[in-house]
Amino acid sequence: MKILLIETATQVCSAAIAEDGTIVASRRSEQPNAHSTRLPLFVKELIAGSVDAVCVSSGPGSYTGLRIGVSTAKGICYALGKPLVAVPTLLSMARLFYRQHPGYDGLVCPMIDARRMECYTMIANRDSILRDTAADIITEGFYDSWLDNSAVTFIGDGAEKTRPLLSSHPNAHYDNSFVVDAEGMLETAIQYLHDSKVEDVAYFEPFYLKDFVAKKSVVHGLRPNTETDGE
Repeated sequence: MKILLIETATQVCSAAIAEDGTIVASRRSEQPNAHSTRLPLFVKELIAGSVDAVCVSSGPGSYTGLRIGVSTAKGICYALGKPLVAVPTLLSMARLFYRQHPGYDGLVCPMIDARRMECYTMIANRDSILRDTAADIITEGFYDSWLDNSAVTFIGDGAEKTRPLLSSHPNAHYDNSFVVDAEGMLETAIQYLHDSKVEDVAYFEPFYLKDFVAKKSVVHGLRPNTETDGE
């Protein structure tokens, strides 16, 4: 089975091709706000002929990034008549971290910056989700109930901004080298396809978690925007 994996929920834009459970090619760009230009090129470079399924990161994350990734995935599914699989972004981050650290036996807390001191977060171990995805305002001691009982490694672009509030706990760890990547979706995508957990291509929408927030244009003479760009 050949699966195209698309990840655009954060500032990182990435895509990969997996065949029979193994990543055979991948592309990634950490250039900010370049998803609309980079992703089509990645897909063109990676797809040779056809694929058996398309997997997209479903969020939460950047509004604009999610829309670009999901619309691209849906377009490919429409054109090729292939199934669409959607993997929660934070889950794919956790799975990628554990794949990169096979000897680690603590917990992982993926964090995506959601502005100010708010983050999209979850907590997982190697086998399951222990705390579902939520939009949390991080305060000092927020994760002490978890940290008191286990090592917790914080990853993602929301982790660094919360370090001053959490790092004093001896069980709090940070992996600054971690980068979100489409490869993290593979394990879950295979399981979802095996379980026939596929999306309705016509009606699927990303999991934004938070509503759009109206803001005024900063350009004099222009009327206010109706929504944020999510970047």
